[in-house]
Amino acid sequence: MSRTVYVNGDYVAEEDAKVSVFDRGFLFADGVYEVTSVLGSKLIDFEGHARRLERSLDELDMTSPVTMDELLEIHRQLVERNGVEEGMVYLQITRGAADRDFAYPKDAAPTLVLFTQEKTLIESPAAKVGMKVISIEDQRWGRRDIKTVQLLYPSMGKMMAKAAGADDAWMVEDGFVTEGTSNNAYIVTKDGVLVTRHLGNEILHGITRAAVLRFAREAQMKVEERAFTVEEAKNAAEAFITSASTFVMPVVEFDGEAIGEGTPGPVASRLREIYLDESLKAAV
Repeated sequence: MSRTVYVNGDYVAEEDAKVSVFDRGFLFADGVYEVTSVLGSKLIDFEGHARRLERSLDELDMTSPVTMDELLEIHRQLVERNGVEEGMVYLQITRGAADRDFAYPKDAAPTLVLFTQEKTLIESPAAKVGMKVISIEDQRWGRRDIKTVQLLYPSMGKMMAKAAGADDAWMVEDGFVTEGTSNNAYIVTKDGVLVTRHLGNEILHGITRAAVLRFAREAQMKVEERAFTVEEAKNAAEAFITSASTFVMPVVEFDGEAIGEGTPGPVASRLREIYLDESLKAAV
């Protein structure tokens, strides 16, 4: 049975969904996106994702074809129509369709597409055993803080990790970890300090990142927002990632070397519990 998807004002069967071959998202990766998790048929941290979407659009001088209230209703409709209990809602806004030209079109109508994906999130097998990551050179563009659809190099990074027998890759610039291919990266030092890279143009300003750091501070954990090196990661007591689709996910191996005991650590495990508890309470 096909999914119902949303394309430019219409709810249609996925096999009937169409976007112009002249869409700038297809020709130039001229678009932005967001992914919101669904638990118990409710949306997790929608407001945070909506705020980041507006920021991404502003940074690219783009406009949204709908209001954020309308976007919330579209999310809810898709969750209901597709009977999603647990999974994600993906949205993409592009500058729209226009004859191919590097210069932005002045009058193109933005393209808006949304679809759902069902996925086991809470009882994820990886959360119980932890992930293995490798390091790769960060070769992305300089404005990683904008959540654009320019995802070719992160996709290549995922494939590099799989070829190496790992689950994901952490990108490295000048000896310092920036972030994962689709997630923010963290270590916990042997002194119990939670460390993650500071915000800037080098990394995506993760919505889950912001929530997890807030919960960590409320739990009286010491947090440092700074860059950390590959060697610091290898010598850490534990490590983890955060994203909308993984929540808090332990990392137990880096470049073939065990981190800590090589098993999910207590800080990551506790933060995952707190994040799920608090996010479910606030879900819409």
